[in-house]
Amino acid sequence: MHNPAVETASVSAVAQAAAPLLQVDRVSLQYRTASAVVQATHEVGFDVYPADRFVLLGPSGCGKSSLLKSVAGFLPPASGEIRLDGQAVRHPGPDRIVVFQEFDQLPPWKTVLQNVMFPLLASKTLGKREAAERARHYLEKVGLARFADAYPHTLSGGMKARVAIARALAMQPKMLLMDEPFAALDALTRRKMQEELLALWDEVRFTLLFVTHSIEEALVVGNRILLLSPHPGRVRAEINSHQYDLSSLGGAGFQQTAQRIHRLLFDEGKGANTSEAAQDKPINFGDVRFSY
Repeated sequence: MHNPAVETASVSAVAQAAAPLLQVDRVSLQYRTASAVVQATHEVGFDVYPADRFVLLGPSGCGKSSLLKSVAGFLPPASGEIRLDGQAVRHPGPDRIVVFQEFDQLPPWKTVLQNVMFPLLASKTLGKREAAERARHYLEKVGLARFADAYPHTLSGGMKARVAIARALAMQPKMLLMDEPFAALDALTRRKMQEELLALWDEVRFTLLFVTHSIEEALVVGNRILLLSPHPGRVRAEINSHQYDLSSLGGAGFQQTAQRIHRLLFDEGKGANTSEAAQDKPINFGDVRFSY
């Protein structure tokens, strides 16, 4: 089971021993609408190490999903550079697999097993027999082995999410990219999927880049969190959160950190008349690394 104490030591060891797997170097992103060019982010920079669960957190419109798409190779930076294993990212590739929140991306005419096999066959990564063996392996890991012959329309939202995760992990990418993957699920299913994602990470130790606008989800899922300002997205702070997991919910330390993150995201730049509650409660910045 997920053990934050053990994880703290292992993540620290990895960070000290390994070079960054992903480097996002002063990246500014733009996209064009019918009437204008919109600046999504401004000179955002961060590093992701092997086996990190790195979360991009910020309000709607801060460019976090745009950053994930840029890491995936779908959106080229207007300036700056993204490097994976030291090589510049210029296009999509099987070393970065994206899981989106819309699970209707599963072709309805394919069974669960065929859905997981599909990218392995389409990319010619494996032959049919080997692809089937690997697909069954990852379906077993997400608890869906007995649904291998089912079709997507017979599955619940949480089960579709697990199929999408199994399909992504079957490609054995260098990074798993997840763009608010549980946002469309009800609260109980979302909590269950967070638990299963952490359990799967404990077993596989994949490298995760995860986008959310939920402070609670960021603290539960991530071991490191990058806070982005409202539009255009700029780095506001980076927080270590490896000490939290689902068992931390409701705890005083968890709630204080959640409140601190909220203030960093939304209260910075306000005058001295910020609410009395915010003024009276001191901020412990021991686990915050500011970026300028």
